[in-house]
Amino acid sequence: MSEVPERTRGVIALRAESCTSCMLCVRECPDWCIELDSHKETVPPETERGRPRVVAVLDRFAIDYGLCMWCGICVEVCPFDALFWAPTHDHAVPDARQLVHERDVLGLWLADVPGLAEGNVHDGPGVGQDSDPL
Repeated sequence: MSEVPERTRGVIALRAESCTSCMLCVRECPDWCIELDSHKETVPPETERGRPRVVAVLDRFAIDYGLCMWCGICVEVCPFDALFWAPTHDHAVPDARQLVHERDVLGLWLADVPGLAEGNVHDGPGVGQDSDPL
C-alpha cells in the first residue's frame, strides 16, 4: 500500500466484539449511512446471588460509503471504542451498490488501524480537533 498522510481518514473499521448495539452512531450520523440490527438475549447470572442480564447482540452492522461523507461523528460518539479510522484507501468498486460494506469487511480493516495492535489506539484528529497544540 502506498504511503498516506497522517491525517488521512480512509475508512471506518469496526471492532464488533466492542459494539453494544447502543445505536448512538446510527442516531448521530447526519447521512443515515449506518445500518445496525440486533436482538436481545438473556445472560445467566455470574454469581449465585446475581440476577440474569439482558444484553443486545449485534446481528448486522453496515456502512453505505455511497452516502457517507467521512465526517467522523460516528467514531467520536461511540462510547465503547468499537469504531476506528483506518487509513485504507483501496475500497473503490465499479458499481455503487457494492459500496455497502458489512461488518465482516469493516472488521478486516481493523488490521490497518495505527496503534490498535499495541493497545495504543490512535484514530487521528477528528472533526474540530487539531494535531498541533499551538
